[in-house]
Amino acid sequence: MNPQTPINDLPGIGSYYTRKLKKLDIKTLEDLIYHFPFRYDDFSQISTISNLTPGEKISIQGVIWQIRNIRTRSGKFVTVATVADQSSTIEVIWFNQPYLTKTLKAGLPVSLSGKVQLDGNHPKLISPSYEVIRSTDHSSLTRPEQSRRIPNHSTLHTGRLVPIYPETEGLTSKWIRAKIAKLLPSYLHNLRDFLPQPIIKHQNLAALNSALAKIHFPKNYQEVEMSRKRLSFDEIFLVSLMSIIKKLQWQKLKKAPKLTVKDTRIEEFTKSLPFELTDAQKKAMAEIISDLKQEKPTNRLLEGDVGSGKTVVAAAASLIAFDNNFDTILAAPTEILTFQHQKTLAQILKPFKIKVGIWTSSKKQKGHITCGTHALLNSFKPDRQIGLVVVDEQHRFGVAQRAKLFLDQSAKITPHLLTMTATPIPRTLALTMYGDLDLSFLDEMPKGRQKISTHVVPNFKRNDAYKFIEKEITGGRQAFIITPFVEPSESMVTVRAATVEFEKLQKIFSRQPNVILSETKNLKRPNKRSFVPQSGTQDDTRGGTKLGLLHGRLKSRDKEKIINDFKNNKIHILVATPVVEVGIDVPNATIMLIESAERFGLAQLHQLRGRVGRGEHKSYCFLFTDSNAQNSLKRLKSMEKIHVGAQLAEIDLNMRGAGEIFGLKQSGFENFKIADFSNRQSITVAQLQAKGIIDSDPNLKKHPLLKGKISALKEQYSEPN
Repeated sequence: MNPQTPINDLPGIGSYYTRKLKKLDIKTLEDLIYHFPFRYDDFSQISTISNLTPGEKISIQGVIWQIRNIRTRSGKFVTVATVADQSSTIEVIWFNQPYLTKTLKAGLPVSLSGKVQLDGNHPKLISPSYEVIRSTDHSSLTRPEQSRRIPNHSTLHTGRLVPIYPETEGLTSKWIRAKIAKLLPSYLHNLRDFLPQPIIKHQNLAALNSALAKIHFPKNYQEVEMSRKRLSFDEIFLVSLMSIIKKLQWQKLKKAPKLTVKDTRIEEFTKSLPFELTDAQKKAMAEIISDLKQEKPTNRLLEGDVGSGKTVVAAAASLIAFDNNFDTILAAPTEILTFQHQKTLAQILKPFKIKVGIWTSSKKQKGHITCGTHALLNSFKPDRQIGLVVVDEQHRFGVAQRAKLFLDQSAKITPHLLTMTATPIPRTLALTMYGDLDLSFLDEMPKGRQKISTHVVPNFKRNDAYKFIEKEITGGRQAFIITPFVEPSESMVTVRAATVEFEKLQKIFSRQPNVILSETKNLKRPNKRSFVPQSGTQDDTRGGTKLGLLHGRLKSRDKEKIINDFKNNKIHILVATPVVEVGIDVPNATIMLIESAERFGLAQLHQLRGRVGRGEHKSYCFLFTDSNAQNSLKRLKSMEKIHVGAQLAEIDLNMRGAGEIFGLKQSGFENFKIADFSNRQSITVAQLQAKGIIDSDPNLKKHPLLKGKISALKEQYSEPN
């Protein structure tokens, strides 16, 4: 069976399940096979009924003695079964699953897995996983002494390490498990291992077919680790290989303009700034200036936290292009960020008479530097030759869009390319993911930037938070309130939405002095000291609080008006979706309150937090969550202590995987499903092996299977060759 067979062409998968699988980014047979378990339920301990211990997770194998449905007074069904093995009997109970009596009938041999519970002095299994043991012996085994006749078998959902997969509504791990078990043999039948045998042998790696089989259906945890090691190596090796190939392709492009840079000009630029550059900014500028002096096109990534001063570095590079009679275009993913860049660059470069234009769907004005959204790709025709392209937050552009910015030009030269990101990326991941780029890091903040006091807030403290916001506003400050969604979701009712919160907050911050208590008056609040720091003012002027609502569905002119009103303090509280994550600079804003914070990655929370603390006033970030999950709370609590984006991203990388760094499609991180970035040595080894292959065989002529794999990956992610 072809690995790229569309999911809807596979047996037993109709249109309903095709739609569900696409929500998990599963579109082909190979996508399904590479949909790996994120954990395993250990039901490998098989016990006799007489030896069961309350509280332990076990499996039993026996015969259904009897099974019936009981209807309760409330109209619900309870399914009660008696299961026997050679040692004893046990009562098994399922709730609201009356259909089970059609599947599980008296006399059938079954395997059950679950947690043993005690009812009086009698152990019971409540809602266990179940599986009929398929046998060629169809005799009715109705007495305990006959249950020993159960034949040897191989179970899928019970009595083993049971794989648990990422799910979506209407698609359970049991369904996914069954489909993979059915389709895996045909996938593996024609599978050829693309990894060269010397690497497999030297690194002591499992064969690919063995790793894929055992990651889904291992006999023990040793097989899980063996499979993870191989599949993790594959991901890092392949991405490293693709990065090296892309770097070689980039170097073969047409020559870039060799720009002349005068030291006196850089000194003049530095002196014109109303602040002192950090050492990190000076180092990054020196690296970029060195690039611009070369005929080889610059391809550099500048990474730095929100507020670390990336735009100043881009301004210096743009000034050099201007001095050499070349224009610059700066592409940003949103209009908000585009307008912010235009304003900042115009301010920085004002002494040098450089015109900074804007090019969006709503406004079109050319300049020596033109800041624009994706509209740049479709309709912008420069007046002069483009010498420099700056792409901000490149992972938010599609691969094809990024390519079009610099590969589709008909110019005789290739412009230099500077990519910027405020998304915190651990260095290990950056070096792997962006191996085709030269890297510069802004790892220090300008003087005057303060640490933001951050608190994970339980729901019973909501009233305190609102009171504190009100006191800050009375003192002349402003606040952001962020929600994950624009509108409420039927499937995620506990996740807050901007439109609903806006209406609630309008009432809460109204003229009635007591209405602020309406959100929390029915909650029991312990007599504990409030987490909320005390404000310096005690005035109570609820009536003057103005709220604004901002989200991506608004028209451009409406967004612009709301942002300007917020900047001019005509709006005191801005209720918004993460559209404010980048691009809104309001030094007067001192509070960032984030609803349903568990829905965000730490990197994104850190970027949102960076919207405040940009002025002279003490600033705060409040993280609200409805989650009681210990892992989730542990993640959020790290925001209270850690204020370095790369460190927070490292935590998410280890706890949630590479995809959570951006949480966006087309970022390139969909290549990483199982890679272990905590093992630095294995990353280095994979990178060195990739480099060794290209050094000895640049066109992969000696490695046709590997070349085919790389081509398939490029096609899968729509990368230009």
